[in-house]
Amino acid sequence: MSHDYIQFIEKVHRKTGIDLSQYKEAQMKRRLTSLREKRGHHDFNSYYDALENDSWLLEELLDRMTINVSEFYRNRKRFEVLEHKVLPYLLDKKKKLRIWSAACSTGEEPYTLAMILQPYIPLHQVEILATDLDVNALRKAEEALYHERSLKEVSPDILSKYFRKEGSSYRVIDDIRKSVTFKKHNLLSDRYQRDFDLIVCRNVMIYFTEDAKKTIYKNFNHSLVDGGIFFVGSTEQIFSPQKHGFEVYDSFFYQKGQKQATGNAF
Repeated sequence: MSHDYIQFIEKVHRKTGIDLSQYKEAQMKRRLTSLREKRGHHDFNSYYDALENDSWLLEELLDRMTINVSEFYRNRKRFEVLEHKVLPYLLDKKKKLRIWSAACSTGEEPYTLAMILQPYIPLHQVEILATDLDVNALRKAEEALYHERSLKEVSPDILSKYFRKEGSSYRVIDDIRKSVTFKKHNLLSDRYQRDFDLIVCRNVMIYFTEDAKKTIYKNFNHSLVDGGIFFVGSTEQIFSPQKHGFEVYDSFFYQKGQKQATGNAF
């Protein structure tokens, strides 16, 4: 790791609270070098000096550091497993659910969760917490207005039921919007809430170092109720999940502790 890059990530950590040393170096450095060069800086020292004096440049950096690629029903087959296997299991145990969509980006994922849940349980009996590091992404999530490219996996019946067309975009209906609470949260440094029945964290763990992953897995495990489910992205299979306190429940779904056949997991 070059000296000026080390200094840069230390300064960014002090300024923003985001520890880039916990992200895979090659991927992050390549992304930030591209951005730095795009803005006409030949080294990270001069780039950081520019960030200190230009809030817009800092916002751009934060957007590039956080990976905001999302869509509704992303990897739809996995959401079908969630609806037809995981959800019945959870609702067999209790009639109120607590769900966390971690690293939720611009909100497509937690809104998808609410749309899946709505036919099976009154949404006032569900608490959906959605968190992300990027306040700009959270602002867009709360606005709930999406371009059609985010909706390519949405079926026509879901589109007509849960969205309203506004110009060339689509807005999520109020009942779904109100069921999700958005908050800023840093997976690497902030306190984790407890007693979730389901935690969804998809397509972000691939950017972290192995040490960072271990810490996050441990924290997620502690945040779940006994028997709770952890849902990961389709490129994020956990090898040796037992090391982190999980068992395989289905492909890309992991359960905390032993499977409970007698219905007393909760």
